[in-house]
Amino acid sequence: MDLRLSPTTMPVTVRPGLASKTASTQVAGAADGGFSGALKSALNSVSQAQNQASSLQREVQMENPKVSLEETMVAIQKAQIGFQATLHVRNRMVQAYTDIMNMQV
Repeated sequence: MDLRLSPTTMPVTVRPGLASKTASTQVAGAADGGFSGALKSALNSVSQAQNQASSLQREVQMENPKVSLEETMVAIQKAQIGFQATLHVRNRMVQAYTDIMNMQV
């Protein structure tokens, strides 16, 4: 099992040459779509992770020798963590909405 960090698994701040690109993209994204744009991109990212995990799972079930079980399990865990984080954000947003609606003006 290879545990070295590849450019896709490194934290953003450590990736060579990517931190400046990410910062400029985040500023542009915040100006263009604001919170809704950030939320939409996060939901798309979670959806892509779930789709990738499903396809890897299907390939393992079909006994594709190019897909490892470890890779599949990591993809499934990433998708699950992303979904849980999305669920927590949704719950916080609903709670904030409820708190604002219950305020007396």
